[in-house]
Amino acid sequence: MRAHRTDRPADLDMVRESYDRVADNYARMVVTTGVGDIRTHPWLKASIDAFADTVSGLGPVLDVGCGPGTVTAYLAERGLDVSGVDLSPRMIENARRLHPQCRFGVASATELDLAEASLGGILGWWSLFNLPRDVLPQVLAAFAHALKPGGHFITATHVGDEDVVRTEAYGGVPVRWTTHKWRPEQLVELIEGAGLRTVAELRLPADEWPGVVVMAERPA
Repeated sequence: MRAHRTDRPADLDMVRESYDRVADNYARMVVTTGVGDIRTHPWLKASIDAFADTVSGLGPVLDVGCGPGTVTAYLAERGLDVSGVDLSPRMIENARRLHPQCRFGVASATELDLAEASLGGILGWWSLFNLPRDVLPQVLAAFAHALKPGGHFITATHVGDEDVVRTEAYGGVPVRWTTHKWRPEQLVELIEGAGLRTVAELRLPADEWPGVVVMAERPA
């Protein structure tokens, strides 16, 4: 039995289809330009490295919204027992092609059936901003339930107050999804409301690509 009920976003199918359409272009961009690869951004890499060091030895790690698997593969190189899931089947096809040594599956953050205290770490790395504002707290509660005591969650997302509807992406491909931006203090409040304790926060400046990284743990 699922411990936390998670509503299905009304636009889930549309978002999935949109990411399927851009998956090949996005994967190609990561490989050829390094955009989206944490190794090209020292502060994001440092955040993922700190997460990896913290959860090492705690058990399996799940990368939710893994895209073409760049971060999943990096964590596997760090020695973690990590797997990735993504809403988009085409993204997962690219992840399996680019990183055949890793484990990937197709699933939405809202469709996961995670056993209590089964994971040492969970990532929502630039992958939860499409979740409606009333659904994100439900997903965070499910993540908190799935973490072992002492397990950690890390997320990165866009900062702002607005909901932005995107109609094209990654080479002008037609898409339809909404980016729900959050103020850092709002995001921290949601994470702590889910039962986690914030342990670190990194704010990325507006003259770059305004965002925030938050790491939190399930209290022991």
